Amino acid sequence: MINTSTTIITFLMVFIIQNSQNRDTAALHIKLDELLSKVEGAREELMDLEELDEGKLESIREDFEKRAEQARSGKDPDEGQRPRSA
Repeated sequence: MINTSTTIITFLMVFIIQNSQNRDTAALHIKLDELLSKVEGAREELMDLEELDEGKLESIREDFEKRAEQARSGKDPDEGQRPRSA
């Protein structure tokens, strides 16, 4: 009886914690999407990345890794990537 009760309580606690984390993650995504939509020059296509498949995510991750490497080496990471606005 005690073993069954402990299992049920553990299951409920895991469910509550997971639900809370999912809500926090969803709120964080909304906040980041809002920032992307308001910052001039931000790439709005990065909004809703969580909906993309693994291949597209990996491609975007590689792009940012290249940009970070260029920034560390002193090169302009936007050079040749996007047209500059006047």
